[in-house]
Amino acid sequence: MSGLVQKSFDKPEETRLFEDGKGKLDLVNLDGGPVGRAVFEPGWRWSQHVKPIAQTDSCEAAHMGYCLSGRLMVAMNDGEQQEYGPGDFMIVAPGHDAWVVGDEPCVMLDWQGVADYAKR
Repeated sequence: MSGLVQKSFDKPEETRLFEDGKGKLDLVNLDGGPVGRAVFEPGWRWSQHVKPIAQTDSCEAAHMGYCLSGRLMVAMNDGEQQEYGPGDFMIVAPGHDAWVVGDEPCVMLDWQGVADYAKR
């Protein structure tokens, strides 16, 4: 087996669409687990565009990721909030909502919380 692996989000192994055309999650699978590139369109909000898929009161995925572009606000169930933007690394515990801030799509890489995220 080769010591080199090449994957591309331009040819994902799986794509999961969010409700109302408000974005998508592209996945590539690595030995250590899936890595996702999420594109959240302006107006996207977890509680409106993923909650119907997840069927939980809030997002129960733990995320570890990196913001490539756009801005995302995350609100924990206890009220704590944090906004992430380009160049920010994020760690988010389960139990939160999130939404796009502004009129630019938010593009995030996530290598922890995507195995079942928005999976139908």
